[in-house]
Amino acid sequence: MTETFASKLVRPGRALKAEALADHSEGMAYLQTLPRRLVTLYLPLGLILIVLLFPFYWMALTAIKPDDQLLDMDRVSPFWTWTPTFKHIYKLLFETQYPLWLWNTMFIAVAATFLSIVASVLAAYAIVRIRFKGAPYAGILIFLAYLVPPSILFIPLSSVVFQYGLFDTPFALILTYPTILIPFSTWLLMGYFKTIPFELEECALIDGASRWQILLKIVLPLAVPGLISAFIFCFTLCWNEFIYALTFLSSTPNKTVPVAIVNEFVDGDIYRWGSLMAGALVGSLPLVILYAFFVEHYVAAMTGAVKE
Repeated sequence: MTETFASKLVRPGRALKAEALADHSEGMAYLQTLPRRLVTLYLPLGLILIVLLFPFYWMALTAIKPDDQLLDMDRVSPFWTWTPTFKHIYKLLFETQYPLWLWNTMFIAVAATFLSIVASVLAAYAIVRIRFKGAPYAGILIFLAYLVPPSILFIPLSSVVFQYGLFDTPFALILTYPTILIPFSTWLLMGYFKTIPFELEECALIDGASRWQILLKIVLPLAVPGLISAFIFCFTLCWNEFIYALTFLSSTPNKTVPVAIVNEFVDGDIYRWGSLMAGALVGSLPLVILYAFFVEHYVAAMTGAVKE
């Protein structure tokens, strides 16, 4: 049977594909045997999972333990309970102001994150796309501002907050959190904006589009993974922040979850571990749900930023 001209053209491509597959299989051949998979794959993954998930397991276990088993390590096993109770969680949700603290934390985190994302988008787009003198140095200086410890910034910021009459209000945190959120978010979005082809914007400029139209209709839709990554970073940092919330909020109804559970469930040297762990467990669930839905976009955006 004679070989057609088309098959002659296809054959080199098939040969290259088969060669690539062979190289790939040879590179992963060390995982074919069970002992090697056990040592190089399953054992490291198992250790990593234990280290990462054990604190969350201990927190959940303490939240459902009866009071008489919290500190009794001799009579009962510290790693398991046969008589779980939801008394701590019920008391947390219905006998304290925990729902109000949760709402305060959500409101402050969403508002501060929104302000930070808006400012970071404008700053990152200006540095990456608008050519002006010192643009590269501006990006470096913005990232260096992220390295300043928040424990140093809260001293002058507390004076500013007090002079403007914002002390013990949610706006004290909403306006101060962007000082630690904008630098890193700007650096992250700068790296992602650089991956967007500039030719798209040139075509839009030729067609008469303004910079605002390009940013809103072209750049932002293409940068959704980067925006999601910056949002997750800012939201997580706001949700777990402790120093600013402890300094700027004093009244119990205005507190956030990280500060409230420490102040309200610790009486001198007496720690109510059941309520503490229940508050930490319930307070961590929104972040767990957020990461579960957007973890792929978060990793993709971080990879794009690091490449740049």
